[in-house]
Amino acid sequence: MKLLKLVPDGTNIKFLKPRVPLFIASMLMIALSWAAVATMGLNFGVDFAGGQEIRATFTESAEAPVAELRQTIAAVENVDDPIVQRFGEPNEVSIRVKLPPEAEGNPEFANQMTNAIVTAMSAGHPDVRIDGVDSVSGKVSGEFRNDAALALLAAMVMVAIYIWIRFEWQFGVGALFALFHDVSLTLGLFAVFQLEFSLQIIAAILAIIGYSLNDTIVIFDRIRENLKKFRKMPLPELLDLSVNETLARTAMTSLTLLVALLPLLFFGPASLFGMVAAITFGLFVGTYSSVYLAAPLLIWMGVNSDSFVPQESDVDKQEKIVLGKI
Repeated sequence: MKLLKLVPDGTNIKFLKPRVPLFIASMLMIALSWAAVATMGLNFGVDFAGGQEIRATFTESAEAPVAELRQTIAAVENVDDPIVQRFGEPNEVSIRVKLPPEAEGNPEFANQMTNAIVTAMSAGHPDVRIDGVDSVSGKVSGEFRNDAALALLAAMVMVAIYIWIRFEWQFGVGALFALFHDVSLTLGLFAVFQLEFSLQIIAAILAIIGYSLNDTIVIFDRIRENLKKFRKMPLPELLDLSVNETLARTAMTSLTLLVALLPLLFFGPASLFGMVAAITFGLFVGTYSSVYLAAPLLIWMGVNSDSFVPQESDVDKQEKIVLGKI
């Protein structure tokens, strides 16, 4: 039986040829992503924003009356700027409200707010069904945000240190920049489409970092081997060779992940949509950054065929001279 090959033998794609325009485009995308985060903001879930989240279903309606609900809830005492969004099916909604300062450390106050909101909703819509209520204080949500940012930063820095030790410092810089690109574009995606940003998304971003790192290390390892084998080959050609040699592995890994992710993305529960969307998006940007950012940076940072060849010390040279005389 003949084995299926996603990438034919002898494939020689010139990946590095458009490296300059693609690098400029990537820098522009990073800048636009952070501009979107700064101007549009992230749609923080209750985990990060704090407050009450009420999930409800209108059992006898085809669609939830979002605009009407927003007005009804805004009229409730102590409720300011409620966020009402469809969540899952058209007749399901998520209602988020911030807790006032007097609710800090007072669970009873938060429960009273929830009861007032549910009563106001039920008065105009008897078919409403409450599916769940979550509450997070402002202090706890602030700690979540800080811890999440530290987790992402620590993951990226430790990755750079690991690659620096295993390869050379230029490889660590390339991997760190690729990870920064992946995280930036993912945050930009969530800012532009205002997808809910919760603790699940932090887990997804850490998964993206892991996948991108894995792909980058595989390519870097092949580059290191080829630097030792092909001492006179120009570095751009050597990088193209290394990427092509690992292309079959990259294609198989990406395809396997997509087979698992796409059904979840299109048919999975709404509560997992943001996380699955982030990982799916990260699958593509992680592969792209490993090839078009991490690898080309090695050229611009001076990696050459001598990078992995041990340098002779003065003692070694003297020993050679003595042995030559003998």
